Amino acid sequence: GVRAGDTVLVLGSGLSGLLHIQLARSLGATKILSTDVNEHRLRAAERFGADAAIDAHGDVPKLVREVNGGRLADRVIVSTAALPAVDQAPRSVDDASGILFFAPTPPGVEIPVDLNDLWSRQVTITTSYAAAPADIVNAIELIRSGRVRVREMVTHTFGLAETGLGFKLVAEAGEALKVVIEPQR
Repeated sequence: GVRAGDTVLVLGSGLSGLLHIQLARSLGATKILSTDVNEHRLRAAERFGADAAIDAHGDVPKLVREVNGGRLADRVIVSTAALPAVDQAPRSVDDASGILFFAPTPPGVEIPVDLNDLWSRQVTITTSYAAAPADIVNAIELIRSGRVRVREMVTHTFGLAETGLGFKLVAEAGEALKVVIEPQR
């Protein structure tokens, strides 16, 4: 639902968040804001196209207004299962706008939502799981054309014998973005 001229807020600057930042830019978003709790990922968000990287520990809706001329975001993309981000999403989206929940919470987690507030503000909520064949074709073209840069997201490459180290780096969520295991190494 991102349109030219939109302000997009991406909650979570992991791999999927960085892909959403690039996708929003390729769709013509004018301003892209991103959040995370990890400083390395905030810097990565800026490298991949975010106009502002916001520490998610702060008052995100307030900070969005500060960097967006007093307005909230036209589109909010939740690309983390972190419950504070899920809570920040409805408070960070402008009226007659939309939220995409791209990352699920763990099974069984219940989230209280003020449906009356979202209804009266005409906020659309969308979820995503997998992709239609046309979406895959579009994604491949975005990567082929260089509008979405994926090679730069690979931060570590290991041989099969170092697979455990690769998993450890991903689980720690430190400076690793994308770890690739090359069995032939």
